[in-house]
Amino acid sequence: MPITIKDIAKKAGVSHTTVSRALNNNPVISPQTRKRIQKLAQQMGYTPNTVAQSLLTRRTGTVGMVVTTIADPFIVRVVEGVEEIAQQAGYSIFLATSHNNPAREMEVVKTLHRRRVDAIIVAASRVGELYASQLDQIQVPIVLINNQGEGKYLYSVTIDDNLGARLAVEHLLDLGHRRIAYISTANRPKSSQQRLISYQTTLHAVGIIPDPKLVITPTVRGDFYRGQTSLEPLLRAGATGVFCYNDLTAIGLLVACAQQGVAVPNRLSVIGYDDIQESLYVSPQLTTIRQPSFRLGELAMGMVLDLLDDKQVQDQMMFGELVVRASTAPPQIVKEQKKEFVI
Repeated sequence: MPITIKDIAKKAGVSHTTVSRALNNNPVISPQTRKRIQKLAQQMGYTPNTVAQSLLTRRTGTVGMVVTTIADPFIVRVVEGVEEIAQQAGYSIFLATSHNNPAREMEVVKTLHRRRVDAIIVAASRVGELYASQLDQIQVPIVLINNQGEGKYLYSVTIDDNLGARLAVEHLLDLGHRRIAYISTANRPKSSQQRLISYQTTLHAVGIIPDPKLVITPTVRGDFYRGQTSLEPLLRAGATGVFCYNDLTAIGLLVACAQQGVAVPNRLSVIGYDDIQESLYVSPQLTTIRQPSFRLGELAMGMVLDLLDDKQVQDQMMFGELVVRASTAPPQIVKEQKKEFVI
């Protein structure tokens, strides 16, 4: 049978009320008695009844987190950041996936709410746009990471996509590229659109009219395969430099280049977005825009804790930085390609 407070009280020779207060660090109990009872509880293998505690405190000590997928290394680092702060504060994380489906995302949010979590964190969310009225009915704090909706939402931590895309395109321009492509995605509409607009604006700023043929949005599922299938249309369009929506897309493109004998960076310069750890393991190592993914998770969980303590919070925006590696270089077009491609 599980050890109970009454068992500890009998062993310690005190009332069960004294034991309860000692285990909860109630100042009514002297430090010496608290220490003795807590040590005895540990020796006896006592485990607190969290259900009973939640009835008293109206808190479960849990936070629900909804992510698009656990296959994305970027998301994994965000979750690690959330867990780091949660564990320090004595909270546990319930993790669920939405697979980029807004309806499923909203159902998961509702399920977590029914499970009586104290707060909910949603990564790459679109619920703010599509289900604002339903969110208003959920009486727990909700923090969105890289919110993908344009409508009303509660609290958010985001990355400045406009700055990140501009840094990527400016890097390729500084190297001398003029036929610069962008591999987009359809399942993160807000961030992809912001990066596309920044890509176009940066080209316009140096007098280049963006070519629609250089903006590619593959319909295949999965970021890696999106990059793999983009090589042929990129070559047809005469691209010498490519800005990819994220690192997984860029890595897929690098694999396709290796398979088809397209030299990177001599024939095609490739830049990603995120700076996941895998960007160091490919050949050549990937130039990318570093997102502070771990810090995003830390800030989101910190915002949750402040909200639970009834503190005032403000939406927060973070900024990426350019990390130059070996996958980008000045364009070099061989003679037999000059007739087909124009720099």
